[in-house]
Amino acid sequence: MRLKLVPDQTNYNFFGYARITFGASVVAVILSVILIVTMGLNFGIDFKGGTTIRTESTKAVDVGAYRAAMIPLGLGDVSITEVFDPGFGPEKNVAMVRIQAQDGFEAVTPELILSVEQALQGVDPSITFPSVESVGPKVSGELIWSAILAVVGALTAILIYIWLRFEWQFAVGAVVSLAHDVIVTVGIFALFQIKFDLAVIAALLTILGYSINDTVVVFDRLRENLIKFKTTPLIEVMNLSVNETLSRTVMTSGTTLIALIALLVLGGDVIRGFTFAIAFGIVIGTYSSVYVAKNVVLYLGVTRDWTKKDDKPGTQFSNIDA
Repeated sequence: MRLKLVPDQTNYNFFGYARITFGASVVAVILSVILIVTMGLNFGIDFKGGTTIRTESTKAVDVGAYRAAMIPLGLGDVSITEVFDPGFGPEKNVAMVRIQAQDGFEAVTPELILSVEQALQGVDPSITFPSVESVGPKVSGELIWSAILAVVGALTAILIYIWLRFEWQFAVGAVVSLAHDVIVTVGIFALFQIKFDLAVIAALLTILGYSINDTVVVFDRLRENLIKFKTTPLIEVMNLSVNETLSRTVMTSGTTLIALIALLVLGGDVIRGFTFAIAFGIVIGTYSSVYVAKNVVLYLGVTRDWTKKDDKPGTQFSNIDA
């Protein structure tokens, strides 16, 4: 007996409300940009520079007492957050102490870290410090640019690949879709002030790869159907192509999300930002593969008869089978 999440034959009208779905995506991107600009991102130590100290104790975390003990040290911007995790027992109480980079120093000095630890041990003698991470302001600035270049480079490479694999309209649709996924995901991080660090950048690059894979699968079926149905309206061919690949899309995204939800719930706080970014990215990426990438192609139009030679840029490779 075979599990079926989607019937073998479907005939959903995915593009019946193309203007509404594409308009909703445009609004989501605009709102995400506004959130990023106005609220900013909760940069982790990788990008902001400074030191993060992880504390563990058998006693409950008292953020107020921790902060009061550190005030005499004059460290400037200090953030203390208690970490909640379903896997923690009552004897394990975890907090993250973030200290900004100090003026004149590339990172918080070992002597200052020792004074912080002693101050916190004065509040709770059972407290331990399992990890200390430091990043200088200069290094963090370089990491921000490297992260931006990584994302832009990935988008450029994908643009060139899709252009050669299909046509330029497909390439534009794919890149617009991927940019939509990245911007909306980053906007969610700004809205909920989830820590944004290098692990999240890795997640964004993973989202790009996952989303373009789903997009290419539907594009490939669309190209086959455009050759097969030369007189059928483009919107009908698109609906047919998405319906024919719907079962594959749902099964692939669904099984991946099962693993990610398990990691999100049970994986702990260390990988939570990374896991959340990928999980949300898969959902938004599956949506954008249909309602953004295909809508762009629908608005731009495509060459219908690819059996004839066309020397226009972006169409000379349209008959290549990869």
